[in-house]
Amino acid sequence: MPFVVAEPCVKCKYTDCVEVCPVDCFHEGENMLVIDPVECIDCGACVPECPAEAIYLDEDLPAKWAEYEALNARLAEKWPVLSGAREPLPDADDWKGRSGKRGELSEAPGAGD
Repeated sequence: MPFVVAEPCVKCKYTDCVEVCPVDCFHEGENMLVIDPVECIDCGACVPECPAEAIYLDEDLPAKWAEYEALNARLAEKWPVLSGAREPLPDADDWKGRSGKRGELSEAPGAGD
């Protein structure tokens, strides 16, 4: 049962979660992070560290964000691994807590490590 990064991460990309992850399961996109379901060891360390409250156990993922489970798996295959903290996006605090951000998601990869 892996964890999933959902819509609240879009346009925020806080990396507090990455810093506490004991394995390299986070992958970086241009404006979001995703979790590789194969690499995730289901420890849950990332969940309380996410300022956007964007990380859910797959079975607890709200139905409105169900597509993010498959999206995490697909994008983790394309995006580079990120294993350390970075600054959030410059306007992350403005986007934090907003709903309906799916259209803002860029599928372009981030820089990674």
